[in-house]
Amino acid sequence: MNIRIFGAGQEVGRSAIMLDAEKKVMLDYGVKLEGNTPEYPVAMPKIDALVISHAHLDHSGSIPLLYKNMRMPTFGTSSTLSLVNLLLEDSIKIAKKEHLPPKFQKRHIRAFINNYINMPYHRSADFGGWKLKLFDAGHISGSAITQIERPKAKSFNKIVYTGDFKVEPQILHYGAEMVKSDILIIESTYADRDHPDRETLSNKFIEDVKETLDNGGTALVPAFAIGRGQELLTLLYERGLADRTYVDGMIRKATHAITEGEERIRNAASLDKSIAKSNWIESRDDREAALTTPSIILTTAGMLNGGPVLDYIKKLNKKSKIFLTGYQVEGTNGRMLIEQKKMMIDEQLTDIKFPVETYDFSAHSGKEDLYKYVRESAPNTVICVHGSEENTKLFAETLRGEGFDAYAPKVGDKIEIKD
Repeated sequence: MNIRIFGAGQEVGRSAIMLDAEKKVMLDYGVKLEGNTPEYPVAMPKIDALVISHAHLDHSGSIPLLYKNMRMPTFGTSSTLSLVNLLLEDSIKIAKKEHLPPKFQKRHIRAFINNYINMPYHRSADFGGWKLKLFDAGHISGSAITQIERPKAKSFNKIVYTGDFKVEPQILHYGAEMVKSDILIIESTYADRDHPDRETLSNKFIEDVKETLDNGGTALVPAFAIGRGQELLTLLYERGLADRTYVDGMIRKATHAITEGEERIRNAASLDKSIAKSNWIESRDDREAALTTPSIILTTAGMLNGGPVLDYIKKLNKKSKIFLTGYQVEGTNGRMLIEQKKMMIDEQLTDIKFPVETYDFSAHSGKEDLYKYVRESAPNTVICVHGSEENTKLFAETLRGEGFDAYAPKVGDKIEIKD
């Protein structure tokens, strides 16, 4: 069997990894923020099946491209289908708004949906003699760790792909399930560091939000529409701030999709109550109203590259503060804001005068949990992906020191596994 890296090799984004043996199975098919899609050396190979780990665009955003020229079953959870559909439809709208030719059409999204097979956690599916099972990844609603078994393989018959996963529980998510493997394909995003204690971080975040409100400012909280938005919405409700919270952007649609999903979430009652108690922005008048009083505005986009957040930033008073709650990828407005206190707004480089602070509410496993997961999964071979060049190489090198056969492949690499 060969494992072919078409994306996420020594990079974060455009996850696309193929298992190439009796069958060709693609694990995720995403896009990078810069618009880069997975790379093929010459031509698009025929794919027998596609598995989606979760809905974030760096894992799902290029899927309709596959359906331009082929049809194959796509496996994933119910929540993942709902959320991917939401994001893909939005991608077409954004392209039209920016006067860019869309990379795919709605008919390609429909073809994907028509070939989607809903896979609840722990239920097995069989295709061509290969067996597939999904487990809770603890990352976002519907996120899954994939286990594929090749019964005909003499050895290395159990392949596990983590996608993005988090071992420690979050407000709305249980921790990732441990899955034994022969070959483990694992994310490396935070292979160099651990995250702060979540309770301590939450307390600081809430204290800083309250201080901003007490000073007469707006607490502007950009967040990813899927996952982070719902976590923060629930946290603000649990800390008694729902009535002062205004929710804008795709967070609204994503939140309702998550509440209707089949996959288990923690504290579902708290999420329902946060929806009922918070203020939902429906119009420009609502946006103006949110700025007339000290308030919390929870809105997209999480990396400040678009969405309602840019309109709010132009209108904030000097007592306001921006609360960045997640990793800001290089090349984004969010990264520029952290490093230079500047942003691109309306195609103009703009100085940002009010305070900015970051809070590491990551939904990824940190260093200690990544190593713990490898040791307990007990594979013979580890393939480190979805991380910077430095992190993937560091992760693989350290694992080799522990006796694992570990790789940190680049995009375009092919790893041969002898059965």
